[in-house]
Amino acid sequence: MDFEIRTAREDEYARLGEITGRAYSGDGLLDLDEDDRYLNVLRDVAGRAGDGDVLAAVRDGQVLGGVTFAAPGSRLADIAGPHDAEFRMLAVAAGARGQGVGEALVRACAERARALEGVTALVLSTQPAMRGAQRIYARLGFVRTPERDWSPVPEVPLLTYRLEL
Repeated sequence: MDFEIRTAREDEYARLGEITGRAYSGDGLLDLDEDDRYLNVLRDVAGRAGDGDVLAAVRDGQVLGGVTFAAPGSRLADIAGPHDAEFRMLAVAAGARGQGVGEALVRACAERARALEGVTALVLSTQPAMRGAQRIYARLGFVRTPERDWSPVPEVPLLTYRLEL
């Protein structure tokens, strides 16, 4: 790995928000305009950092991607139960894809979850079109949990996965 995974710094929030917004909108996962509420949530790294751990993948001072880790009880958790950690908003800059950045970010979340007393699983939600991310999850041992699938709004179905720790 020629990049490091660490807690994102405040001076990196804007870049990470840009990467996250572009990853979702650029991959056709959002059919939205600049005023869309969820696009604004994706870009609001500072807001997420107040309720979770925002991790960044960085090479030579350049942010390559990031993810938000939510410990049990975090208001950022969507599907986590009392013994689950969750991660959200995994995003990698277009120019850094295929270099192991996404997998390294997911592994970092699993390590954080394992370090928390009482946490027995790491969970996540993903859109059906996020096939590259789903390949990472399968490779790392996550299993589908269709009984937990949900939709924040009717036109956005989300698939769920779980990694037993």
